[in-house]
Amino acid sequence: MGLAQVFSRASAGVEAPEVIVEIHLGGGLPKTSIVGLPETAVRESRDRVKAALLNARFEFPQSNVTISLTPADLPKEGSRFDLPIALGILAASQQIPDKKLKTCEFIGELSLSGTLNPVRGILPAALQCHQAKRVLVLPTANAGEAGLVRGNRHLHAAHLMDVIAWITGREPLPSVKEPPQINQPAVADLGDVYGQFRARRALEIAAAGGHNLLLTGSPGTGKTMLASRLPGILPLMQDSEAIEVAAIASISRSGLDISRWRQRPFRAPHHTASAIALVGGGSLPMPGEISLAHQGVLFLDELPEFSRHVLEVMREPLESGRIVISRARRRETYPARFQLVAAMNPCPCGYLGDSRGRCHCTQDQIQRYRLRISGPLLDRIDLFVEMSRPRNFLNRHECEIPE
Repeated sequence: MGLAQVFSRASAGVEAPEVIVEIHLGGGLPKTSIVGLPETAVRESRDRVKAALLNARFEFPQSNVTISLTPADLPKEGSRFDLPIALGILAASQQIPDKKLKTCEFIGELSLSGTLNPVRGILPAALQCHQAKRVLVLPTANAGEAGLVRGNRHLHAAHLMDVIAWITGREPLPSVKEPPQINQPAVADLGDVYGQFRARRALEIAAAGGHNLLLTGSPGTGKTMLASRLPGILPLMQDSEAIEVAAIASISRSGLDISRWRQRPFRAPHHTASAIALVGGGSLPMPGEISLAHQGVLFLDELPEFSRHVLEVMREPLESGRIVISRARRRETYPARFQLVAAMNPCPCGYLGDSRGRCHCTQDQIQRYRLRISGPLLDRIDLFVEMSRPRNFLNRHECEIPE
């Protein structure tokens, strides 16, 4: 009989609560079971761990192996517990010493050969492990992300054998280092915008005061171009803001791009996006577009074409700066303090007020088109700008070729 404990971290929104992986080797027929609300990827870890240990020339205990993930009422998801489970089995069977297991935390997915694969959401875990004054051992592929935590003492490894060599005192593990100063890619700003002085002035006011903005104009007047340049004139993010934004990106499906982690986000979902895509959710709650735009800009082009239900779900986050997603077994809170920039046509055809009289929309059609946006949502928008084509603006429809 044997017993071992290994510390790890779960993923719960932008939080990373501590999880104690307990391994018990008991009598009876060989069997491996995992308890503590594991989801499918966690239950499958027993097969990955067994293959990794056997390929690393270790013995897998021929006994009743019970793996407990504490606290038992916290849902566990993902493959991040492979490494602590493997180390706990080796410690419980006395194949490695357990001294370093008491002062460190371990996260990582194991391949069948024992290679450590990256996991999603490593930055929140690295932050809270640093606050707990423990050393986090993580996959090498996640080292750049964990290096964003200043003053960390975390370690990284590429293979299970590297971790075991460090535990047994044969080889050291490399430390996680802060990423070098990265030359941020150039961001588009207002320097290359021609005309539209009223809209440019509105963007400057919005950037200075954090206001929401609605641009109205015919197709081709530059609404999308102007909106995409708002992040380029916003103030630089402070370290705390940048880390908060990076933590949200870390737990998202797209992951964190280290080269752009200090840039303010700019999200522009298509008008066919669902409410869940916008605010987040799902059976395993994930952040939506409004959270991914935290401390940045959320641009909604063709605003009246969005579903009325989709637009209404933004009213509360615009006021509170956060979104709460409740499900049967869990409740997650994501930050959502963003600037809303929206664009729309003045009428269904888009040419209301055109000097050539191309608009044939009736007054009822125009009224129904504009009523797709509710009054309470419009109340949360501070600046309204009507845009028109510059007088000397020429396109292929309006060119005049001199004789």
